[in-house]
Amino acid sequence: MASLLFDPHSMAIDSIAGETALHPERLAADWIRSRFANPPDWTPEISSEKRLHTAFDPPMSASVLIPIVARDTGLSMLLTKRTAHLHDHPGQISFPGGRAEDADASAIDTALREAEEEVGLHRQHIDVIGALPEYVTATGYRVTPVVSIIQPPFSLQSDPFEVAEMFEVPLSFLMDGMNHQRRVGDFPNGLRRTFYAMPYEGYFIWGATAGMLRNLFHFLRA
Repeated sequence: MASLLFDPHSMAIDSIAGETALHPERLAADWIRSRFANPPDWTPEISSEKRLHTAFDPPMSASVLIPIVARDTGLSMLLTKRTAHLHDHPGQISFPGGRAEDADASAIDTALREAEEEVGLHRQHIDVIGALPEYVTATGYRVTPVVSIIQPPFSLQSDPFEVAEMFEVPLSFLMDGMNHQRRVGDFPNGLRRTFYAMPYEGYFIWGATAGMLRNLFHFLRA
């Protein structure tokens, strides 16, 4: 996966998505479990990105865990900031996850294994409630987003090689279209691309992570 050698922060805000925030009743763990158990008719906004030149053709299978943490103060999303030295997406905000391995029994197994390896989140704390549609990244990965509810208390231990920081963002912030920026700029391969960004307290959530959050938003508001 080729690194993107540019600064997405500097790209201009084209517009704000602007949809109404999710109603508070939809920001409850039981409601979200129910939605995945009985999904509505809906259409993902984003299923793939314009491809950069990569060695992965067809795209390589991967999974991420979308970990919704059931805090007493409300639901939050556990995210990571990748270390700056990594070849793949250095310094970017991401979900725990990575490419599938031969020993993985399923896409869910890939997400659970990667979450344990990257952030030390043991699968006994993870209640998998469903998956969003596959998302094909610009860098050549076909990603299955595995959605889960995480019930505290739990402990985390990040892999210092891959993870620079772990942090949580209120789900209410992420599920509000007023916090979803559309930015536009020129990418290293010469493509002019519009992408979503959700800046939060110094963290710049963008690209595939923001795209999958947009699809979660549409699924929960449908």
